[in-house]
Amino acid sequence: MPVLPGAEPYRHEGGEAGVLLCHGFTGSPQSLRPWAEYLADRGLTVTLPLLPGHGSRWEDMQLTGWQDWYAEVDRELGALRRRCATVFVAGLSMGGALALRLAARHGDAISGVVVVNPANRVHGLSAYALPVARHLVRTTRGIASDIAKPGSVEIGYDRVPLHAAHSLRAFFRIVDRELPRVTQPLLLLRSPQDHVVPPADSARVLSRVSSTDVTELLLEQSYHVATLDHDADRIFEESLAFIGRLAPSVGAGKEGTATGG
Repeated sequence: MPVLPGAEPYRHEGGEAGVLLCHGFTGSPQSLRPWAEYLADRGLTVTLPLLPGHGSRWEDMQLTGWQDWYAEVDRELGALRRRCATVFVAGLSMGGALALRLAARHGDAISGVVVVNPANRVHGLSAYALPVARHLVRTTRGIASDIAKPGSVEIGYDRVPLHAAHSLRAFFRIVDRELPRVTQPLLLLRSPQDHVVPPADSARVLSRVSSTDVTELLLEQSYHVATLDHDADRIFEESLAFIGRLAPSVGAGKEGTATGG
């Protein structure tokens, strides 16, 4: 199926510091595109892939699972490492979980992690029903576009495929077990008013990682998709400052070329 307009992947060839951005469950690169462009404009090499099954129609996602999503970001990280001397990973929601697993598995090859409203588990009674319900019901209502800012809309599915949700639940369990292997500097930004991922998920991440350089910031004016919300500029600026502290070569110059799709 063709990719929805605006949901295309994004890549920018910049300097020796690179950032891999990971979008969320049922979402698309559109939710992180302004963040990617902000970092690219400041000279970083940026890659923002489209996860398999995303950015087209929910029926396509029904045929994918966490192994597909993780394999995609792992491949992108490998390409980024071959191109850049210093590499960072970042993500929103499930993308935060993908970034944390990359950090757990690749160790010193990753210099720092930035997560926004990271997801750590599937909540509610419905989570326990998933193993059976996914064989009886194909979808449930969507979770996209939880945004406080008027007029700001996330490109994402209006339905959640239950086979994919079941796989997501399994993935969260794997990531949770691996969190103690995360030792890199960590910047975690979260929205107290989040209607998709509760504060308990961020608290769980912070309690289980082994990182000693940890910063937690609150996004008071935003909901779940904070990268398209009132606090977007703060996310962009704080992440750049975090990267600049760990990779002093990051400058303010504009260089390189960008591609979408």
